[in-house]
Amino acid sequence: MKELVEVIAKALVDHPEEVVVTEKKDGADYLIELHVASSDMGKVIGKQGRIAKSLRSVVKAAASRENARADVEITD
Repeated sequence: MKELVEVIAKALVDHPEEVVVTEKKDGADYLIELHVASSDMGKVIGKQGRIAKSLRSVVKAAASRENARADVEITD
């Protein structure tokens, strides 16, 4: 799932070299942390959080295929 978030985030931002994705797994739970440049936060979050919500939905769907739960945190 780390790779999935990384590919999507790099396609959205102006500075893909600053995208860092870390994945923490605790049993069947995943916590994916997405770090982007401060200037790219708006592009990753989107208007009214629509892009961030879509990203979280895609990750949750991928996790459900593995019978797991996932959450995405976006930071700068």
